[in-house]
Amino acid sequence: MDLDFAEFFTSAVGSFFFFLVGVPIVFWLLRMFGIYTVVEEGSCHVYTLFGKVKGVVTEPGLHFLPGKIGPSALILRWFGTRNVIDMRLDQEYLRSQHVNSEEGAPMGIGIWYEMYVSDPLAFLFKNTDPRGSLRANVANTTVRCLSNMKLSDMLATRDSMSQTVRREVSPKSHDWGYQLGSVYIRKVHFCDGGMIRQIEEKVVNRLRQVTSAIRQDGANQVGLITSTAERQAAVEFAKALALRPRIVGAELAKIAKDPEIEQILFEILETQRAVEGNATVTLLPAGRSNGMLPELLAAHEANASSPFHQLAEARNQVWAADTKQR
Repeated sequence: MDLDFAEFFTSAVGSFFFFLVGVPIVFWLLRMFGIYTVVEEGSCHVYTLFGKVKGVVTEPGLHFLPGKIGPSALILRWFGTRNVIDMRLDQEYLRSQHVNSEEGAPMGIGIWYEMYVSDPLAFLFKNTDPRGSLRANVANTTVRCLSNMKLSDMLATRDSMSQTVRREVSPKSHDWGYQLGSVYIRKVHFCDGGMIRQIEEKVVNRLRQVTSAIRQDGANQVGLITSTAERQAAVEFAKALALRPRIVGAELAKIAKDPEIEQILFEILETQRAVEGNATVTLLPAGRSNGMLPELLAAHEANASSPFHQLAEARNQVWAADTKQR
């Protein structure tokens, strides 16, 4: 029983170390002799032997090389070359490409574009620096196609400018193995600092003019509304003043039809005027017409010496002073 357990333990340990160390070594030897290869997602393998292209593997996964390339796959790792090309989408941004507008203003254009490898063989063998050549091609096309445009169009038509650059660059980039994706004019700006300050001053002055014009128009509207309201109010007040005598005359005509009511009304009005005024009222005895002057003088002296008369005089003086100050 102990012997069987020892054999089992020994075989288990041996199997473990075999799969831990031996299997990776076996797969490494298989790759070194070109039996198989693993292509990752978004990449491409190009195999060359003695200056000739033997095969291109673009599909991701595990591939049996002798079945795709032939018996020469067994010596490719020793006498040939394997080129791994990144086929994923890439992007780049070119800052401040200097162009001149039709008006002669120096402008800077920032252009953003995408690219990916469409032809691995052309990418490897037709150009030593395809990425740099594509960058230079995009920059030159931007300067050539977008120069001498009107400044207003350059600031407002970015989509059409992007399409123009893409149409010009795409055929040449495809010859170098690159396929140009989206192209977008991301930024258009002025390069001359003095011109920027002049434009800012013009914008500020224009804003001031617009603000003053709006303010003046508002004041004119307010004045027009005020004058219209005052005119309408004056018309209504004039109508009211014109209607008052007619209404009062009509009522007095109605009252005059009855003499007793008319007499009582005028007596009431006369009494009201006398009460509202500051006149001094002297009461005389009835039936005495002779010797009126002495009695008037006596009544005047009595009223002058009375406290009520003094109070009335003080009130009149205060009223007169107040009226004079106003």
